[in-house]
Amino acid sequence: MKRIIPLIALVISPALIHAQCAMCRTQVVNNVSAGEQLTLAQGLNYGIMYLFFAPYVAMGVVAFFWFKKSKKA
Repeated sequence: MKRIIPLIALVISPALIHAQCAMCRTQVVNNVSAGEQLTLAQGLNYGIMYLFFAPYVAMGVVAFFWFKKSKKA
């Protein structure tokens, strides 16, 4: 029980509730400082999609070269 209470306190901490990824935070700061309020949502969507697809693209490239090399052998 002594280990569970600090874990619960850490999970519901207000600092974690307001956390953002670095790319989203940068996009918000850039758009707001430039006065572009309308493109803020679009910029955030691009950032989220970039972070979502980057690992899959990297895995796909590795799998492609692995498959190509195994087919030669």
